[in-house]
Amino acid sequence: MTEKERQDTKMATIYQLRLIFSNGEKKNYSIEEIVELLDKLALAKEQEI
Repeated sequence: MTEKERQDTKMATIYQLRLIFSNGEKKNYSIEEIVELLDKLALAKEQEI
């Protein structure tokens, strides 16, 4: 993977997180809820590989 591909992947992940939070029903999230969302995103990314 090139440095450009790594940067693109990082930015895509950040954008996915942004969409999760901005399209969610809640306006405030607890630390536990954020960790759970991050875990779900990480697991989904692992399955893509």
